[in-house]
Amino acid sequence: MNNEPNELIEMLRDAREYTRFVGEMGVETVDEPSAMIERSPVDTEPPVQFARYTSQPMGSSASSRPPGAAKTPTPVAAASSDSLFGDVAEPQPTFSTSTETLGDIWNDIGDCTRCGLCEGRTQVVNTHGNPKARLMFVGEAPGADEDAQGKPFVGRAGQLLTKMIEAMGMKREEVIIGNVNRCRPPGNRQPTLEEAAICRPFLFREIATIKPEIIVVMGNTALRNLLEAREGITRVRGKFQDFRGIKVMPTFHPAYLLRDPSKKRETWEDLKQVRDYLEETATT
Repeated sequence: MNNEPNELIEMLRDAREYTRFVGEMGVETVDEPSAMIERSPVDTEPPVQFARYTSQPMGSSASSRPPGAAKTPTPVAAASSDSLFGDVAEPQPTFSTSTETLGDIWNDIGDCTRCGLCEGRTQVVNTHGNPKARLMFVGEAPGADEDAQGKPFVGRAGQLLTKMIEAMGMKREEVIIGNVNRCRPPGNRQPTLEEAAICRPFLFREIATIKPEIIVVMGNTALRNLLEAREGITRVRGKFQDFRGIKVMPTFHPAYLLRDPSKKRETWEDLKQVRDYLEETATT
């Protein structure tokens, strides 16, 4: 009996699963995986290329297998706990010791005119709160109330955020709150990639100065600017991430919760993880 049709179907199924897998990992380009597609002996076998990783072949090449040997992908468990691809991943950067104060950073920002958002704003809205906070919240950009008062999260979304902080057993004065962008976009639109790229380095400098133990990123804009995540907030929320050696908890933005209160329960589950971690690591 000829088994070639069944083998072909199995190979196509494996290739489809592999494509879905690398897509979920955010890989942009990839050659045919040698562990799934048999090459003829005369074919050259270029290494698999992963975006933002050094080029390395995954699994054993077809030429190293005995004829008729089963073709199985390299198990994920074989990778180190630091990265799915083990030692081929680039080492994650960490924040170096900062000698700046928040005042130094804000003086550098000044009456900022680095991007077009300066034309419609009332004032720059800098990060606000306890400069020695263990917990930091990061959102997208100021709204109308924030633009008028010069403080982040003071409107309806800010009032909800205050209640969320208090539900965690903390006071707003104990944490620190900021945004990726410091100027209100017209009509409260999402900041453009260029606007975020110009403003984001100041936030990074603040984080290096504050050294919070946990950052709660609220919404897709904050998530993508801190973690460069391709997935949306719905897919990654509730799972601790790493940002340069700092734990990050992605969750929904309070403004989104005002539009969809049904997401409050999920957000509370995220914040309970943050609260529990802070309690477990608290020093006497």
